[in-house]
Amino acid sequence: MNNWVVAYAKAVVKLRWLIVLASIAGVMFLASGGRFIEFSNDYRYFFTEQNPNLQAFERLERTYTSPDTLLWVMRPNEGTMTTPERLAIIKDITERAWQTPFSIRVDSLTNYQHTTAENDDLTVRDLVPDPEALDKQDANEVGDIALGEPVIAKRLISEDETTSAVVATLRMPRDDQVATSKVMAYARSLLADMREKHPEIRFELTGSVALSNSFSEAAQNDLKILTPAMYIVLGLTVFLLTRSFSGTLATILVVTLSAFGAMGLVMGWLGVKLTPPSAGAPTIILTIAVADSIHVLVTMLVEMRKGRTKHEAIVESLRVNWGPVFLTSVTTAIGFASLNFSDAPPFRDLGNTAAAGAIIAWVLSVSFLPALIAILPVNAKGAIVRQSEFMERFAETVIGNWRKLLVVMTIIIIAFATLLPRFVFNDRFVTYFDDRMEFRVASDWAADHLTGIYQISYSLSAGEPGGVSNPEYVAKLEEFADWFRQQPEVVHVSTFSDVMKRINKSMHGDKESYYRVPDEREMAAQFLLLYEMSLPYGLDLNDQINVDKSATKLTLTLTDISTVEMQDLINRADTWLRENAPEHMYSYPAGQAVMFAFIGRNNFNAMTSGTAIALLLISGCLMLALRNLKLGLISLIPNLTPPIVAFGILALFTAEVGFWSTFVIATALGLIVDATVHFLSKYRRARFEHGKDAEDSVRYAFSTVGTALWVSTFVLVIGFAILALSPFKVNAMLGLMVALTVACALVIDFLLLPSLLIALDRRKKAAHSKLEAASSAPAE
Repeated sequence: MNNWVVAYAKAVVKLRWLIVLASIAGVMFLASGGRFIEFSNDYRYFFTEQNPNLQAFERLERTYTSPDTLLWVMRPNEGTMTTPERLAIIKDITERAWQTPFSIRVDSLTNYQHTTAENDDLTVRDLVPDPEALDKQDANEVGDIALGEPVIAKRLISEDETTSAVVATLRMPRDDQVATSKVMAYARSLLADMREKHPEIRFELTGSVALSNSFSEAAQNDLKILTPAMYIVLGLTVFLLTRSFSGTLATILVVTLSAFGAMGLVMGWLGVKLTPPSAGAPTIILTIAVADSIHVLVTMLVEMRKGRTKHEAIVESLRVNWGPVFLTSVTTAIGFASLNFSDAPPFRDLGNTAAAGAIIAWVLSVSFLPALIAILPVNAKGAIVRQSEFMERFAETVIGNWRKLLVVMTIIIIAFATLLPRFVFNDRFVTYFDDRMEFRVASDWAADHLTGIYQISYSLSAGEPGGVSNPEYVAKLEEFADWFRQQPEVVHVSTFSDVMKRINKSMHGDKESYYRVPDEREMAAQFLLLYEMSLPYGLDLNDQINVDKSATKLTLTLTDISTVEMQDLINRADTWLRENAPEHMYSYPAGQAVMFAFIGRNNFNAMTSGTAIALLLISGCLMLALRNLKLGLISLIPNLTPPIVAFGILALFTAEVGFWSTFVIATALGLIVDATVHFLSKYRRARFEHGKDAEDSVRYAFSTVGTALWVSTFVLVIGFAILALSPFKVNAMLGLMVALTVACALVIDFLLLPSLLIALDRRKKAAHSKLEAASSAPAE
């Protein structure tokens, strides 16, 4: 194989101008697809159409009012919100919230539809029709009424009356970035106006529409900040490590073309939408593309320092690195492609884009890069030689202490492995963003002072059309709601039974003894009809009752509970329904909180098989390339243990992981194989081409590839560490853990792998002829 690789390398040098121009033209064609790239700001995109929690959520959405909301939450520095002046502010926001694009309903303390009895008539009106006409006593009465109404207490007004909210319900077009931006622009202008007019009051904006917008803003933030930062860091890192301006320029061009080509191909021509996870693809591609370039570049510089001409060094570098670079690119692509097993489509998109980037980077690294280097002036600095000399000294230390290293590294790995059972999944969508995101700050503050943003809903069937007026059904509904109110995880319960009790009370002269479920179905139906006819446009009961009045929606607002706590609450409610309610009332909850709470568990189950298949494919590639069963089996150890060590280190600081953790191993697997492949390929060359023993083969591997390995690993760690700066914490944790895993892989490849090779492959000399070696050696 080496013969045709040499011939190819010489052709690259000879046709360097043609190859450079053809490479740029080809990549520009792929990159031109970038004009079709669209952002997706729909949180539903994180779930497949087959996801049962998404299906339940969409059924709920089709049955009742749209779940898309915006909340303006306010709290004065001193005093309460139930003063005439502050009630006027609430009314002002309420009226202006109706003007929000796509709004279909606005609920607040002032427009709450309060019922009272006037003789034999039922009067339904705004709780505060004219705040300016109130005196202090009237305002106090408003507070008392509000706190006595379960529908709005702890939802629109806090128990101490210091915090209030205006809630706008919107019917948003699906996955429409322009529509979301338009809504958020209006909502933020209203927020800014209130803050300017009333500096003594703190105003915050949250809700599901703000959540969707945050996904888009996080993606754009990563592209605008992290990608340029990555260029700066990569350029400085490569230059400081190689001291070659031409080599640095060529490397930057390779990674740029790789990222542009992959993004244009997958996100543009193939029509995949950009999301926060896939927005990390350019940073990842820049990182993995550097790794390929570094091996070709460093080997070339080393050969030039040995006395070869630039063109001869390029040919030798391609000869030596062709096989390992191809293999590492393929294994990297396999690792990222395994993300297609994910239950979260954005990570499938990330995997496909990064896999495409890995292949494009390989093509450019063995064509465009050497061709461009052949054109540019290059000087081999002494830094490379000094690094090679250091690697040789380091090799002697490892070889001299291989027994101790083998024992110590084994103990360390086992110790970290024992910490892994501590982990539990905990996915809360608010925590997907850090404190730099407006949505995170507003949501945490609102949860601390008024109500949580985590809601789940039950659609509880009455068993027949019109059945919601059945006193037995309403009584059971009330019983279920009361059970929930006793649960520590529940902040607020919104249930139709509260409406029926309030109507019954008002229809009986506001007597407190009638604040209960009506006794007769016919009477209840009449009361409900009269009440509905009295409601103004936009404040009807469609958010609680379905069209044929055969079911109602019960909605829970929860504390900042963990995934385990939510599962426990759902299980307890499930048991209660099965034991206490008729069969037709049984329901499983739906909502954004439910969808995201179990996204980690669902993806773990999906990615288990994906990661296993990727591991089998990568292991098969290694064994095929090495053509040695013993070395192939040894290679599994440094590829399987780095994630164990990395997560063991994480376990020292936290016992909680999110759904990002299910992608770390698959993402890192193809990367950590790189160092193993390059080290073992050089080890095997020394073993079978040169007939060296295990110790000398280790020396050869360190001296020939050690520098390139630590340089490329350093770049990988830096690259993924930059991703850890993302305000989207899923990307941040993915970047942090992949960086940690790759760093652990280098330590294991430099300390444990040589020790294993010396311990398990200690034949004095390899008894293969050069002809046998040429036929069995890995493609290099």
